[in-house]
Amino acid sequence: MFARAPLAMVLFALLLAGCTTPTTDPRRLPAGSWALDTGHASVIWRVRHFGLSWYTGRFDGLEASLDFDPADPRAAQLTAIIDANSISTGDAGFDRDLASGWLHADQHPQIIFTSERIELIDATHGRAFGQLVLNGRTIDAVMEIEFYGGNYNMLAGRDTVGFGADMVIDRTDFAVGSLPASIVGTEIRIHIEAEFLRQGAPS
Repeated sequence: MFARAPLAMVLFALLLAGCTTPTTDPRRLPAGSWALDTGHASVIWRVRHFGLSWYTGRFDGLEASLDFDPADPRAAQLTAIIDANSISTGDAGFDRDLASGWLHADQHPQIIFTSERIELIDATHGRAFGQLVLNGRTIDAVMEIEFYGGNYNMLAGRDTVGFGADMVIDRTDFAVGSLPASIVGTEIRIHIEAEFLRQGAPS
């Protein structure tokens, strides 16, 4: 057991050496195309239930892409695609009802957000203005974004960036559900956590 200790310490030291401190300066990040690391991403949604609590669920199927140039971060382009059938509340039967009866996922299997304009608030916060396609309707939407930072991810062997994002929509704008607001609130709050991996050769 003692003979193995030095080797374990060396491996641990190498691991630490590869974990650099993330930079929150977008100008220090490489330009290029980035794809979502689906193993490190989540979509959580909340809606009021009888005005008493925030009922919480998630979507398990998410894809996203990001095109980014640190010289012009306002020109970044983001596309996120959610599998409407992947809605999850912990109740499989209810999930099927939500997917078919509320989201009509058989006819509209994807929820899509495509950015059209990026507004910078400060070094780590911004807004993405774009179009949200949900339940067959396309409406202007705004995503509030927090940039957590980026660095080289030695485990993935790629440059990686991390973001958190929030969006608030009115479900009646998208004809999602017919229950009155006294039972199910009209405001839906969506929170996304996401890491993106740079495509191509590491910088």
